[in-house]
Amino acid sequence: MTDQLSRRDFLGVAAGTAAAALTTATPVRAQGRPNVLFILADDLGYGDLSCYGRPDYKTPVLDRLAEQGMRFTSAYAAAPVCTPTRCAFITGQYPQRFAVGLEEPLTAESPLVGLPAAQPTIATRMRGAGYETALIGKWHLGWKPEFRPNQHGFDDFYGSLSGALDYFTHIAPDSGETTLPDLWENDRRVTTDGYLTDVFSDRAVEYISRARSKPFYLSLHYTAPHAPWEGPADRAVDHTDHGPGPMYYGGSLGTYAQMMRSMDEGIGRVLAALRRARLERDTLVIFTSDNGGERYSFNWPFSFQKLYLYEGGIRVPAIVRWPGVVPAGRVTEQAAVTMDWTATILAAAGAQVDAAQPLDGESLLPVLSGERGVYDRAMFWRTRTRAAARIGRWKYVQEGDAEHLYDLGVDLGEKTDLKAREAAAFADTKSRYSAWAAEMLPRPT
Repeated sequence: MTDQLSRRDFLGVAAGTAAAALTTATPVRAQGRPNVLFILADDLGYGDLSCYGRPDYKTPVLDRLAEQGMRFTSAYAAAPVCTPTRCAFITGQYPQRFAVGLEEPLTAESPLVGLPAAQPTIATRMRGAGYETALIGKWHLGWKPEFRPNQHGFDDFYGSLSGALDYFTHIAPDSGETTLPDLWENDRRVTTDGYLTDVFSDRAVEYISRARSKPFYLSLHYTAPHAPWEGPADRAVDHTDHGPGPMYYGGSLGTYAQMMRSMDEGIGRVLAALRRARLERDTLVIFTSDNGGERYSFNWPFSFQKLYLYEGGIRVPAIVRWPGVVPAGRVTEQAAVTMDWTATILAAAGAQVDAAQPLDGESLLPVLSGERGVYDRAMFWRTRTRAAARIGRWKYVQEGDAEHLYDLGVDLGEKTDLKAREAAAFADTKSRYSAWAAEMLPRPT
């Protein structure tokens, strides 16, 4: 930070900028803004960190990150599956505004869609604000060259285009390619040896350790702990079966614990690189997941899992650390959704957002700094067959022809349907969902 603009002063400027839809960038010196490290886990359930209640293994690095910053207990993914959530983060908008955001998820059998090349993204906006930009890890927003990360504002890309890779061969069953690894350095396919989680962690350490004259924005998108459930000790297992067989859907609780320890330790190495570079205090770190957990996740006290719009499918862990701005050791019940992290990062950077392409997310900087208390939100979800809305404590859920209303203030497990007893609340949440849905692209037929 500089003597001309303190971290706290800059926070006030950035929050004000966000409130005005970020239509005008705040003129500040580059070193007056934070570096940004956004870490996204894949299929990590709400309770899969020990600081969120996981009973059978520990995640000491992420637990310590929570102790150093703020832990959210009401954070949500924008969708219960990966492609639409990633679309939401990259654009800052509801995924249902985009054809690629309707894919659940994008596969080789999907239509040839991807994130439109002309679409403003968090990376194009951060680069416009004077940041170096990089994505390490999973993209999953299109395979064609015009859909790839380098065409959407990322100066550097090292990672995968597909949804799930074998952790050792790096082959992706969902890409349509069964012999070549889905690992790319910018637009060049590459090969390397190593457990995929470690490969991404080590690359992030290298990126942070580079000499630079600009602040950086790094998205580190792990594939862990997504299937195939393979731990670092599974190298000797036969990895030649890349179809929907036992290898892909196997695993165990012990294997899942190994995968989580690998990611936790890798994040520890990345955070240590920040310390060595003396960037720890000048870096905004955000950690979250792209949707709820799957077979081996611990989602208690919530119901269901990935693919569903009950809390177990969309409520996720989220941790934010920014020394000097975010007080340490705080826990908040503030409701937040994927697009909010986009808005928060852009606000912290003083980046511009064109009024013609407004964000659906809200900057959480005032909440993070303690300048604003917890407030109610209206958030909406939709899949091909399901719908949901959270308005304050009320949760509307539509499953096929059935509709429900739950009070999340007293019923986190969504067990008691209050549709008949609370008719006014049900009518209001359903009406607000319908109004939102009318602004989105129609469901695919």
